[in-house]
Amino acid sequence: MMYIDNEVLEKMIMTIVEGFERIEKKLDRMGRVKEFLNGDELLDNYDIARLLNVSLRTVARYREKGLIRYYQTDENGKNFYRSSDIQDFLQKRGKKN
Repeated sequence: MMYIDNEVLEKMIMTIVEGFERIEKKLDRMGRVKEFLNGDELLDNYDIARLLNVSLRTVARYREKGLIRYYQTDENGKNFYRSSDIQDFLQKRGKKN
């Protein structure tokens, strides 16, 4: 039979608890994103560039000029766009989908 030192056991338990806390935070964030989207689709920079047939730099210029709304994730600052916002942008620019 193998015995585990109390200190080792406590570290193992803390590691497990921290893992559960990370999972809980991610699930909470996913729930907030789902509420935020309300059936809308999230697109990233590459999706937008391909959809609008422009370069990634042009997408960045649109963001800088406030022409398209975007959202950043908490974790890595990656930009995302709601498809409904892009449709609004296209309608304002005179390009119908």
